[in-house]
Order: sequence, then C-alpha cells, then structure tokens
Amino acid sequence: MSIPFIKHDAASPGIVERVAPTVRRLLCGNPGPFTWRGTNTWIVGGGGSVAVLDPGPEDAGHLAAILRATEGERITHILVSHTHRDHSPGVAALQAATGARTYGFGPHMTPPDQGGEGGDHTFRPDVTLPDEGMVEGDDWRLSAIHTPGHCANHLCFALEGTGILFSADHVMSWSTSVVSPPDGDMRAYMQSLARLAERDDRLYLPGHGAPLPEPRPFVAALTAHRLEREAKVLDALRAAGRATAAELVPPVYGPALDPRLAPAAARSLLAHLVKLGLEGAAARDGEQYWEAR
Repeated sequence: MSIPFIKHDAASPGIVERVAPTVRRLLCGNPGPFTWRGTNTWIVGGGGSVAVLDPGPEDAGHLAAILRATEGERITHILVSHTHRDHSPGVAALQAATGARTYGFGPHMTPPDQGGEGGDHTFRPDVTLPDEGMVEGDDWRLSAIHTPGHCANHLCFALEGTGILFSADHVMSWSTSVVSPPDGDMRAYMQSLARLAERDDRLYLPGHGAPLPEPRPFVAALTAHRLEREAKVLDALRAAGRATAAELVPPVYGPALDPRLAPAAARSLLAHLVKLGLEGAAARDGEQYWEAR
C-alpha cells in the first residue's frame, strides 16, 4: 500500500503560521535528510499563558523567532515530545529567557555508549509526564500519550476538545519515521501505531512536515507499509541464508534509495530483525541473522 505523503509545504523559517484557533506553527531553519525542511515548533494557546512544544535545536535565530511570536504573552510551559537533537536542545535557552517549566516523559533513555549517540542527554524535565498525564493553561489542555518506537521517551500530545494530535516524529506527513535500535524499537513502534489507529483525531501536527488532515487512512497505510517491509526482510533473509542488516539494504530497498539514507535504512532493518527475533521468526549470531524455521 502506498503512503499518501504530503510533499508540498509552504512554511518558511521564522514566519508564524496559524493552523487552528489556539495553535501556531513556527518552522526552524534546520533542513536535512531526516528533518526535511526543518523542525516544527508548536505554540499552543493565545492571549494568556502559552505552551511551546519542541523548541528545536540550539539556534539563536529560532529562539528569537519564538520570542517574537509570543510577544505580549507568557510562555509558561515548555513541552518536549522526545529527546532527539533536533527537538529538545533549544529548551535551555528558551527556559533561561522565560522562566517556564519544562515537561517531558523523562531524559533520554539510552546512554551514548549503548547506542544513544543521537540523543540529547542534557534534557531533564522539571515535570515528568506519564502516559495520559495532563498539562493545561488558560485556554488549552493537553493529554500526553506515550508512543515509544521512534524514541523510547516519545510523547504525542492531544489538544483536548479539538481533535488535534501533535504527532511529533511518530507519524510525519512527509516521510516514514526512522526506528533505530536500541532506543528505537520496531515492536513498540507498531504497538504505538495501533494505539493511534484506535483514536478519532481529525488532524495531526507532526514534528516535521505539513499538517496532516484525515490521519486514520494515513496511519493504516503506514502500518501496511511496515508489514510489507517486514515481509521483504524475511524474503531477503530466506534468499541470503544469513545476512547483516546492512547487507539487506540493497535487496529490501532497491536502487532508488538515496545513498545518504543507507545507514538509517540499515538501522531500520535492524529494528525489523530485532522484532522478528523477539517473535521467533528470525535467529541471530552476532550481527548476522537468518530465518528461524
């Protein structure tokens, strides 16, 4: 099943875009193969206390844009969806400028020496948000939804009474999410997708890319895509006999893969292999895997 990605996005860094009565979007100028046009910072509320979700990387220009966008308002909450370096390092400067408290599921859960090199290990929330934890301001209320998979401490946030879900990097409108072990977990990712599929949200606001209307068919397509990829992994293992994740990239992804994304593709395939191993469909010896019969 093909995924109906949204590849057009008219947002410009530093320019505020209102996407709902109490939600504004501010794009950070940090484009790249994994961030696309940049990280979305979301401003929730208006006129009184506001929350800033995902201040992005350390970027003085983006910090200044956030402060300009909220001039005359009080930033009382700084929320973090997850601790990757394109989402949470900007927290420190924003907190220093505003005195706002910080909220998140917790610190990055995988140490650098255990494969957590992509994480922001400096972030420690003032307030730890558990699954279904609530945060509220003058005219808004957010419910945290723990959605591990892309990152172990990943949270989505539902804006109560609106049908809006801040889906962060768990579901993005422009691309699939990278799932890289050990902090990324494909089994958890699929379980989190299934949880979102049971909800009736009408609009996803992702960590990268344009807003995503009618998200339920999109989530169904993402789920089907992952299951198809898993079947290809098993077919490739069967054909190879034994293989590492990196050796499976060409037969699974084909020649159209951007070479810059090959290492990330190998990490994603490793996540599938780990999942298959946990489910008894694959076996391993070191970095080599084979189909379990």
